[in-house]
Amino acid sequence: MRPDDLTRAVLARDDVARYLRSGHGESDADPRQRVESYLEELRTTQRYRFYRALQHPLYPILRKVRRIAEHVDIAVEATRRGRVVFVSNHKSHLDYLIEPLVLDDNGVRPPLVAAGINLFGGALGLLHRHVTGAIPIRRNNKDPLYLITLRAYVAELLKYRDLLYYAEGGRSYSGELKAPKTGLLQAALHADRSELSIVPMAIAYDLVLEDRIISRQALKRRPRPFAQEVAEMARHAVGYRSRAFVTFGAPIPLADYAPESRRDLVKLAHRAHEAVGRQYKVLPTALVASAMRPSIARGELTSRIEERLAVLAAEGANLAVRTARQAVDEGVDPLIERGVLAASGSRLRVRDRIVLRYYARTIQHLFAAGTTH
Repeated sequence: MRPDDLTRAVLARDDVARYLRSGHGESDADPRQRVESYLEELRTTQRYRFYRALQHPLYPILRKVRRIAEHVDIAVEATRRGRVVFVSNHKSHLDYLIEPLVLDDNGVRPPLVAAGINLFGGALGLLHRHVTGAIPIRRNNKDPLYLITLRAYVAELLKYRDLLYYAEGGRSYSGELKAPKTGLLQAALHADRSELSIVPMAIAYDLVLEDRIISRQALKRRPRPFAQEVAEMARHAVGYRSRAFVTFGAPIPLADYAPESRRDLVKLAHRAHEAVGRQYKVLPTALVASAMRPSIARGELTSRIEERLAVLAAEGANLAVRTARQAVDEGVDPLIERGVLAASGSRLRVRDRIVLRYYARTIQHLFAAGTTH
């Protein structure tokens, strides 16, 4: 769709036209000019041929992460049937690379991706805007005209393209699955819902590249400048290896949800978010982290993980291991190499409790209420 056509389509939408006619929010800038300014900022282009070629210069980091897709046939079939909004959790800046590439690996054209506007500075911002097809989102903008424009823009885009967005907004600094945001989901409800569905997807890493950075940001309660964080991520990438599990859940058709109903919006948001949480892969590192004590024998650690596995299996969790021994065998060494744990004979002790808690909280949502962690 040409930019001018998209602008006209947004301006012609009832909610945008109604707001402009009402004269609400008048300021020094003409409301129509503000809409067009917002649209110019939101505009993005995905050059698919160049997007695929990006895998080569990014190979030094991508080769460190083994991509594993689960139930990707769900995504393949859903995109054949109609337009799709992929809803994911958000663990790492690598998510923006890994998840679209998993789709591409399996013959699904990568969707446009909603990303925080803080990622659009410098050369990376140019790649996002002109190659990868990322849409810059001002998450904290409370201007009603911006929110209406964003909703209208996304609704129009969904006539022609699929979309991937992160229900938590930003990454989870604490590790836990955060409460869902509803802005972009509301935009989807204002699109043509007859052939539109939500496909929940979850991404889980054995080790998150920026685990030390974001787990400490949770304590400071303020994000670092993106350029500074990228530099630190490059430093932490030395020796980094991980698997990335991307798991897809059953589609949720939007036809039964009313766009003007707040109750339907909240109900849909929680349904999608719960589905994302259920797809989250329970990896050995998370199990070890959840069962650790400041100092513990391997035998006791194995027993504590065995109890957790029983609970998780009863909850229908997406388990990467079936036995506690396997979890210890596969989860302890990566945490030692990462500097989170230390070993002395048959005993393990905690070296970095902040990062350890981060990994423990990644599976907290899967335990039944009242379960001891």
